[in-house]
Amino acid sequence: MSDRNNPFEEIERLFDQLGRNFESSGMSKLRDIAIDLEEHDDAFVVTADLPGYETEDIDLAVRDRQLTIRAEHADTTEDRDGDDRYLRRERTRRSTSRTVHLPEPVEEEASDASYRHGVLTVRLPKRRHSEDEDGHRIDIE
Repeated sequence: MSDRNNPFEEIERLFDQLGRNFESSGMSKLRDIAIDLEEHDDAFVVTADLPGYETEDIDLAVRDRQLTIRAEHADTTEDRDGDDRYLRRERTRRSTSRTVHLPEPVEEEASDASYRHGVLTVRLPKRRHSEDEDGHRIDIE
């Protein structure tokens, strides 16, 4: 049976086309990072769903009351025949990012994170207020 008459080839072609249409339709925005932001007495805790990524795929940065989460992952699928000629080779690259605005300043250097089972947890200790934070006091003579 030739590929032209093979119904399974036609089904695979239709699924590939459907996937391309999904990506270009804007529906891919549904893959934005879902987060929870909790406030505790001494810290903020951000929990983010990042299924399908590895720890090394994720980049975190905190600066000026903003936490930025970036994730990027590349997959390669290869099928070869006996002569090592490609019959199919697909490369997929996924990336996403999200910036979380924090309600108060945090101790950037004391922040920590963990990633388990597709869930990222970031703990951001609140900055302790001191008298110096209100500015420098000027005495009047």
